[in-house]
Amino acid sequence: MDSAPAVAGFDSFGLSPAVLKAIQEQGYETPTPIQAACIPELLANRDLLGQAQTGTGKTAAFA
Repeated sequence: MDSAPAVAGFDSFGLSPAVLKAIQEQGYETPTPIQAACIPELLANRDLLGQAQTGTGKTAAFA
C-alpha cells in the first residue's frame, strides 16, 4: 500500500465490543495511519508487509 487511508475510529473495523473495550482500556483512541491501513487487511486474513517509522503502532496493529 503506497498511501494511508483516511483514519476513522477503531469502531469502523467491525471489531467485537469486547475487543473495542480492550482497545479503549489500553488508551488507544484512534488508529494511526499504519494501523488504519493494516487492520482491515489482517481482518480479511490477507498476508501483509507493512513498513512505517518506529513508534507508529505497527506491533499494536498486529496484536
